[in-house]
Amino acid sequence: MELLVVIAIIGVLVGLLLPAVQAAREAARRMSCSNNFKQIGLAIHNYHSAFNQVPQSGTGTKQEISMTDGTNQSNRLFLSWLVPVLPYIEQQGLWEQISNPSTLVTAGQALPGSVNGAWPAMGPCPWQTTYVPWVTQIPAYRCPSDSGQANGPGQLARTNYACSVGDAVDRGNNGGVNDFGFFGNLNNRDEDWAVTRARAAQRGFFWNRNKVQFRDVLDGLSNTIAAGEVVTSGGKREVSADFVRNITTMLGPNETILIPARCATGAHIDPSRPQFYDAAANVSDNLSQAKHARWADSRPYYTAFHTILAPNSANCVHDGGDGNHSGVISSAGSRHAGGAHVLMGDGAVKFITDSIDTGNLEQNTVCRDLPGLRPGSPSPYGVWGSLGTRDSKEVVSEEF
Repeated sequence: MELLVVIAIIGVLVGLLLPAVQAAREAARRMSCSNNFKQIGLAIHNYHSAFNQVPQSGTGTKQEISMTDGTNQSNRLFLSWLVPVLPYIEQQGLWEQISNPSTLVTAGQALPGSVNGAWPAMGPCPWQTTYVPWVTQIPAYRCPSDSGQANGPGQLARTNYACSVGDAVDRGNNGGVNDFGFFGNLNNRDEDWAVTRARAAQRGFFWNRNKVQFRDVLDGLSNTIAAGEVVTSGGKREVSADFVRNITTMLGPNETILIPARCATGAHIDPSRPQFYDAAANVSDNLSQAKHARWADSRPYYTAFHTILAPNSANCVHDGGDGNHSGVISSAGSRHAGGAHVLMGDGAVKFITDSIDTGNLEQNTVCRDLPGLRPGSPSPYGVWGSLGTRDSKEVVSEEF
């Protein structure tokens, strides 16, 4: 009888101890995630010391069409900010593999982006699964709390850390610069059209395909978010971890102007399970085109986020693609309880809760054209939106 009592007491104690052990493990994973972000922040500052600019998102080689066979022999300026950061996070070997020409395929083998079986310096476009660096998972770019994995051969490698492109979406896919390296649409040099639209909306710490320096962050490095934590897809149609596509009801008269409230709520979200999309919603099941499934791809769909919807909110694309157009809202998020980490411009890592003030989500984003807010307007999205702009003169007067 005494033995049974002792066994019962031990069983109760073990039952009480297990949740504490799980909590301790998550606390350790969260600390490791924060340390990864601090290292990335230090890398950004070291890069700026070396090149007098932050690592450019939308970097690489300009589009060049072969005169012999008509193939593209560049990455079309689609490389993310995480590529030039590599040497500063002790990934010099991988950087040298990318920055130099390489013969990673059999000579003469016809692979997209390769030339006579060789890869050009800076590699092909970041969606080429046959290029080894793009499918190489870098531990420093993954949060240990995120369980999403690239399953199967040829899947591209992921990231849980995305740069901040601010509180507006127009020209977010290319920053107004086309694949040939000049302002304009396609191969046309319509500079006024591209420059004015991009300058109005690209208000974040990073501006795709454009040079940004610390001096450009007039709101102060400690008051501006440089990067944020994001969730990768596990193929479960989660609101925080997947993009829902073809959200035509959220468009205004100009398709590049989004009303964020139409993304945050609507028929695309399951009313009985609000953490998941509705069964009728269009959510991609291709893990190579899933949320933040390509650490080398510069588009907001993969390596950037907006300070519009609160962390762990929905993610929306107005068309059926992966963000080639401007109608994308990419939200921060994490597998940690209650919020996500952000990296400030001064290198500090802070934890932002899901309940941070997001202002008026019924308001259109800033754009050159009506009905968007006029260029230079203060962020309509509260403290969260203000933290995402680099030079809009907002004053953040509260602790976050």
